[in-house]
Amino acid sequence: MPTSPTSLDLAFALLREGRLVDAEQLMVRELHTTELQYGRDTPQWASAQCDLGTVLLNSDQPERAVECYRAACSIPPPQDREAHKDLLTYRLNLGMVLAMSGRLDEAETELRHNLRERLAFYGPEHAGYAFGLEPLADVLFRRGDLHGARAAVEETIGIFWRDGHERVATALALRARIVTAAGHQEPAFPALEQLPDEIVEEIARAVLNQTGEHPGSDLIVLPRLAEALEARLGPDHQMTLNVLSQLANAGRDGDDESGRVEAIQKVLASYERQGRHDDALMAELGLAMAQSDAGDLDGALVTYARARARAERIGRPELTAQVLRNWGLALSEAGRTGEAEPCLREAVAAAEFSGDAELLGRSRIALGLFLQHQERLAEAAQVVEAGLATLDVAHRDAVIGRSHLGAIKEGRSCGCGDMPGAMAEAFREFVLARLPQDLLAGLDVTIADGDFSLNVELRREPTEQELEHLNAVVQTATAEFRRRLTTTS
Repeated sequence: MPTSPTSLDLAFALLREGRLVDAEQLMVRELHTTELQYGRDTPQWASAQCDLGTVLLNSDQPERAVECYRAACSIPPPQDREAHKDLLTYRLNLGMVLAMSGRLDEAETELRHNLRERLAFYGPEHAGYAFGLEPLADVLFRRGDLHGARAAVEETIGIFWRDGHERVATALALRARIVTAAGHQEPAFPALEQLPDEIVEEIARAVLNQTGEHPGSDLIVLPRLAEALEARLGPDHQMTLNVLSQLANAGRDGDDESGRVEAIQKVLASYERQGRHDDALMAELGLAMAQSDAGDLDGALVTYARARARAERIGRPELTAQVLRNWGLALSEAGRTGEAEPCLREAVAAAEFSGDAELLGRSRIALGLFLQHQERLAEAAQVVEAGLATLDVAHRDAVIGRSHLGAIKEGRSCGCGDMPGAMAEAFREFVLARLPQDLLAGLDVTIADGDFSLNVELRREPTEQELEHLNAVVQTATAEFRRRLTTTS
């Protein structure tokens, strides 16, 4: 018999729809209901705090998630064994989110506290103890204590190995990063041929999940992993391709453009061998951008031409629109404006035919900016405004389009206008769209020192629930637009 979804299930469904505020408010109501029913400082209240923290964490609000996990850890140790195990999990979550937030001193303190609790609860040979040991090894690694990290991860591997636990894969992945960081000659991924395929795949998956957490080691460990997987699983295995794709991303972030191009070429060759035409098209688009970033604009244009031919063979208008948009931008960058304009106009037509509103908005913004640079300002304004109409206000292209629209209306054929002002206005619209229309008399948003500053003027006295909702909307908008501010700066 099917079970009803929990509040947390429903909250994650809302998160997948991009309804961050609604997801948070659902869990806030659940917390209040639980507190009324069971009281504060109870296992049930702690569980609801943890669930709220998890939703906040997945809404890119780790600082607020920390406070929820800390509250969950504040209850007295329960007498019930299962509730006590949950409490151990809450403190583990707290330590790990502190580490994610870069608060490594606090993270180490909480994880060592958690490890002592786990030692008393489980004993030193139990997998439950190793669950607390592994994240401590990660924090020690991030703090530069390679000796302590190596000792902790080897102990973790030993426990999981003897227990036959699948989590040995994540510990082996962490060990590989520690080994490579130490500069030892020993292999990062030894004896993969002795492990079952599923464990090898789990090791690779764990390395991929850790990518970005240790950016200094990504460009060292990923090539070694790719080489090991090509030998162990084969060059066309999906996990090998996933690692190569992540290696390309790491090359972009680490300014290794030649390595990025080489990795994408391997992925593209595999997709072509397998007849995976849609995937090959995406790889070609990635290759063209990598070639352009590497300074090989001529090579990028050749790749875009091949991608267009492939998209037409596939026959999906949204793919054709995506290729044409990117190709048109590259042609414009190369100074071939006579070829760029038809390309960008065809992109708009294909996007419109596809019914993809976001792609249509992005294609129109690209065409509008091109027209601006050609000093055709009246048409540019019209096209950019049409593009903004189909994009979410928080979309990166919408913010860029809004900023350029300001420059266009000032009669400027180049320059992006007031980018911070456009970002602030998008923030303001995001907040106002999620509040009762009669609540605010005014909302001024400015950007100073790389962050948002708000001046809120209330039209009337809000209820307690409305005030909580206002605060939640502002915090969600701040988390969302801080990320946008970083990517557009």
